[in-house]
Order: sequence, then structure tokens, then C-alpha cells
Amino acid sequence: MYADRLPSETQSDWTQTDRCAIIRKGCIEPIVAANSIREEAETAIWLIEQNDNFVQFRGDRTARKSLFQVLPPLAGRFDTMIDYRTEAPQILLDFLSYHETVKAHSRRTVDEYFLDLRNFFRYMKQIRDPSLADRNLDEIDIKDVDLDFVASVTLTDIYSYMTYLSRDRILHQNSPVSDYGLNAASRARKIATIRSFYNYLTNKMHLIQENPVKDIDSPKLQKTLPKYLTLDESLKLLESVDGKNQERDYCILTLFLNCGLRISELVGLNCRDIQDEALRVLGKGNKIRIIYLNDACLEALRQYLAVRRPITGRDSDALFLSSRNERISRSMVHAMVKKRLAAAGIDASQYSSHKLRHTAATLMLQNGVDVRAVQEVLGHDHLNTTEIYTHVDNESLRVASRATPLSKVKKRKKSEES
Repeated sequence: MYADRLPSETQSDWTQTDRCAIIRKGCIEPIVAANSIREEAETAIWLIEQNDNFVQFRGDRTARKSLFQVLPPLAGRFDTMIDYRTEAPQILLDFLSYHETVKAHSRRTVDEYFLDLRNFFRYMKQIRDPSLADRNLDEIDIKDVDLDFVASVTLTDIYSYMTYLSRDRILHQNSPVSDYGLNAASRARKIATIRSFYNYLTNKMHLIQENPVKDIDSPKLQKTLPKYLTLDESLKLLESVDGKNQERDYCILTLFLNCGLRISELVGLNCRDIQDEALRVLGKGNKIRIIYLNDACLEALRQYLAVRRPITGRDSDALFLSSRNERISRSMVHAMVKKRLAAAGIDASQYSSHKLRHTAATLMLQNGVDVRAVQEVLGHDHLNTTEIYTHVDNESLRVASRATPLSKVKKRKKSEES
């Protein structure tokens, strides 16, 4: 799955670990069946994008369907290529436009809102119209969904939909061998989207009086601690970087591990965002924050900029470039991180670029940085989001466990009665 291993005409020995598919000579060639790991899906997308036939591929529904049978996670990603402005009914279009323009949510986030709402209203139409009972959900059009239809949804309908998501929803719509039922996190996100939509209609636009989602509980999520690299593993990762693009890759990894950037923030960086010893970062919701750079980051940037190729065009100011002199993509960064982790002898299946953000937060807190300062560095809106990292490897908890007066009490052997 590594980005620098694109097969040539004579190279056909892709290994079984390459969970992706490529276009070769205009055809889809499966390498190996994939599971639902998001980063691997995005890696495959990057590989596809490198091919000259990508434009034709995007418009070729048959080719896309063939690929999805090999790589189910790609199905949802290519769905987001659909422009909601041409497919969404007016009632949804207004909501989505509000989030993209007023709330300044990313196109990716708004696309996900659309896909969630589209699936919900497809389901609602199917259960209300007997003639649609035998139709596949993805074949049901929602252009006729209007305010009256939206307002008619009840709490019972919402619970019915939650049951469908939990038991009957196909994990990968275009795979003939997919399991059924979404996990709690996926269900919670879809319910959150529906709740946001109805909050918009009731509280913002005042188009309906009753909100069917206001009293519904989200699926209970299992709380897990963030996964992160240890300090030794982080050093091992950095020290192993060599070969092609080593200055760029080392710089990216250094920024991840020191600054805790989101991948969207990293790929969006421009050269002009480097301001003396600070970095101007455009985060979620178009919020700008300033991150001060330590010596390691400054040196990594200096070495990378010394070899960065000057280019012209729309990406001329992009900080990190691909081998095609274009702004580096999310999927390329995912692939690079996986490659570098594997080269360092670290299990790449357990880590991703976002885990490097977890690593930065955890290492800062372990080394005495105040949690509120970490919140500012990471760009978290709420402190409780940052505080989860304080529970990962908290030395104070060890101290507390040893501080109890009973900490050294041991069971004494009772003397035998004579």
C-alpha cells in the first residue's frame, strides 16, 4: 500500500499486504481484498489519483462499482464526490449551505452530513411507501422530500431507524460479502447529524414546532484511551526516515509529533504560514491559531525548504508538495506515515497520522505542559476533549496509588495455635 511503490508495466509483484486497487491500462486491477480501515481506503484513492485515467474513472460508474466490490471502504469516499447542490432537495440544501457558509464547516464534513441525511430520508420513504419495499436503499431518490415530509417524522421513526442501523444496515453498500449493523460510534454520528438538522429547523429557522430528536439518547460509546507512540518509538520513527523525499517526510513527521497537527491542517499549510518561529494554522471551522515552533521543527523546516522545488500555478505556495508538484493530499500523507512506521519496525496497522497527534498531546502532558496550553496547541474548543490525554499515562496517578497509608501493608502469616 506504499505510495512510492506504484507498479510499472513490468512490475507485477505487489505483496499481499498491499490492500488497495489501481487503474492500469484503464482497467481496475484488484490487488487484495481490503477491510474497512479508513487510511487504507484513502491510500488506494491516492494511488488511483496518480493514474492519468483518474478523470475517466470518476465518471465511469461501472469501473467504480467494480472497484467497490474489491475495496468496500472506497464506496463512501467516492459518494462524497457527488455535489449535494445538485442532488439534495431544497430543505436539505438550505441546511447544508448554512453549515458550509455560515458555520464554516469543511466540504468533507458537509458531504458527510448530506450522506447521513440522504440515507435517513431514503429509509423513511421506503418504510412509508410499500412500492419501494423491494428497492435497494441507494436507488431511492429523495428530491421530493419537502418540509411536510420532514415535519411528519416522529420519535418512533427515529427509533426504527436506529434499529435499522444497528441490525440491518449493510456495512459496505457495494460489497456482496459485507456484514450488517453499524457500530455504536457510527450510529451516534448519524443520529447527531439528524439532531443537528432538526435543531436547525426548530431553533434557527423556526420552520417546525416539534423536534422528534430532542429527547433521544445517543448510543452509548465505549470509552477508549487514545493510542500513541512512546518517546522511544517516536525517536525510532524519526531516526528511520531516509531515501526518497526524506527531508519532506521527516519534516511532516516532526510537525505531527511536536505540534499535534490534524492531517487537514498539515496538508493545508502554505509557505507564508511560517512566521519567524511560529506557524499559522487554519483549523476546524476556519479558526486560525498560532503554534510556536521548537528547534526541532525549525531545523526540519529549514532542511526541507532547502530542497523544496519552486513551482508555479495554484499550488505554488503549498508547503508540502507531491512528486507531481501539487499540494500533497491527505491520502498521500496517510500512505507516507504507514510506510515510515513500517520501516521503523512499528506495527503500521495500529497507528495512523492522527495517532501522531495523540502522541504529541500525550508527550506534552507527560512532560509537565499545562493541560490548557495543550488545548491551545491542539485547537480543541473544549477542555474535556484535551483532558482525556491526562489519563493515558499519568504519573500523578501512580504517586497517588503509593501515597495511601495502606500501600505497603502485606498479609502476615498467622502463627499456628499450639
